[in-house]
Amino acid sequence: MNTKEEKYLRFLGQKIQKLREEKEMDQKAFAFECEIGRTQLHMIENGKTNPRLLTLIKIAGGLEISVHELLKI
Repeated sequence: MNTKEEKYLRFLGQKIQKLREEKEMDQKAFAFECEIGRTQLHMIENGKTNPRLLTLIKIAGGLEISVHELLKI
């Protein structure tokens, strides 16, 4: 991954974490609701992994926003 991609993944993770916290949900409860692993969510929120499209669809659904809105910079 190049630096630009790493910055975007960190931005995306921070955005997911912020929106999750606005819903007053901890990682474990949110991951369960989205049907993804808590460790996977932790890695995404910390910009350590490049999530698959289906994972992003589940996260966007849990946040009650569109995937477009989630990915928008």
